Amino acid sequence: MQVWKWYFGQMYLKSTRPKVPIVEGGFTLFINLSCSNLSRPIGYPLLMPVTGTSEHSLSQEDIVRISKSLDDSVGLDCKHYLNVALSVILGLVVFLTPLAFLILPHLLWADRLTACGTACEGLFISVAFKLLILLLAVWALFFRPPRAGLPRIFVFRALLATLVLLFVLSYWLFYGVRILDSQDEDYQGIVQYAVSLVDALLFIHYLAIVLLELRQLQPFFSLCVTRSTDGATQHYNLGQLSIQRAAVVILENYYKDFPVHNPAMLTASKSRAAKHLAGLKVYNVDGEFTTTRAYRNHFIYTEHERRVRKRRARLVVAVEEAFAHIRHMQEEEQKKAPGDVMDPREAAQAIFPSMARALQKYLRTTRQQHLHSMESIQQHLAFCITNNMTPKAFLESYLTTGPTLQYGKDRWLARQWTLISEASVTSGLKDGAVFLLKCIDFSLVVTTKKIPYIQLAEEFIDPKSHKFVLRLQSETSV
Repeated sequence: MQVWKWYFGQMYLKSTRPKVPIVEGGFTLFINLSCSNLSRPIGYPLLMPVTGTSEHSLSQEDIVRISKSLDDSVGLDCKHYLNVALSVILGLVVFLTPLAFLILPHLLWADRLTACGTACEGLFISVAFKLLILLLAVWALFFRPPRAGLPRIFVFRALLATLVLLFVLSYWLFYGVRILDSQDEDYQGIVQYAVSLVDALLFIHYLAIVLLELRQLQPFFSLCVTRSTDGATQHYNLGQLSIQRAAVVILENYYKDFPVHNPAMLTASKSRAAKHLAGLKVYNVDGEFTTTRAYRNHFIYTEHERRVRKRRARLVVAVEEAFAHIRHMQEEEQKKAPGDVMDPREAAQAIFPSMARALQKYLRTTRQQHLHSMESIQQHLAFCITNNMTPKAFLESYLTTGPTLQYGKDRWLARQWTLISEASVTSGLKDGAVFLLKCIDFSLVVTTKKIPYIQLAEEFIDPKSHKFVLRLQSETSV
């Protein structure tokens, strides 16, 4: 079982071995989400009192598991920095090797070296510019901020690192046997030997671009991602990726494509409508009363929809009146001195009480009160006033459920993820493969389908087949 930790843009992993496997013959991965720019991880808001009044309660087992994973973050950071250190060391060895090939003969047997002519000096310029191009290319491809720390080794990246290491060692071995031991006096040949090393490194970098970037661009599979609680579904076309990399892509797109998960909305209509059903009796034709399940569900949802429509209408009226008051205030402020004009923040605080009650009731009815704080609402209102936006633009954030990234990071419910796959996470995607991404409240079921092969046929249409002759009779009836 592997443990991932996400620090908003970076995912770290820690491998553990469970006493009892969750899936026999499978692989289980944990992903813990937290924010890097906060003094505390996002996981801490989950440690709320587990009472009957809390909106999202956790068991003691979940709290112990989260706290334990947070304690292991130091070891995961050490692993991350170790990988970075090894990459930097390998990069320095690669870039310093051609320079060492050119400098060592001058330090050991400079008096016996042949003079470097014009062609040899031109090779110096070639080596300098090729090393500069290679440095920029390596920086652009490999020294980007990591998005994720994969649970298993990245096969292609490890293959490239091994190839570069063996390649440099082979060049050093040949250099030591044929040049250092014999103290070759042909300095132009030594320079050409260094140039050939730089050329080979450039070709390896081209191979890295093909394997790491270009190979996955062409889509081969269509992944259907379904949320287990509300059935929200999205489809993504991916190329030839491993299961672990496909899981990372899905999670990155989840927070911008899926509406925010609101478990309270699933039972929003039952709590209040249950009071009305307590005093109702439904009689059948025989005179006996019964409370059927179908009628109960119908009444619950219709009552909830009626209350939502009523709260929504009142909210729209209150917001339009508040924005009309703002326009009236702006007309009056144009007549005042420049020092007496209110800024958008003060204007938002002035009109917010007039719409606060209607907005609060609507958010409670739709179970969105935990997604919007008073401070965030006032900031959004000030933003709309600053940019001269309409009341409809202001209400869109509250009338329509937006993606997870639209809300504050401390209000994300999906922080810890579990990847369950019967196949190895390093294996590639296959047709019919199914794996799950689970968190505390819900799970994402991912189904893989291969994009079918499309055969196009061409059919030639003779242009003359579209022509016709219209013959009119000279004599017409009167």
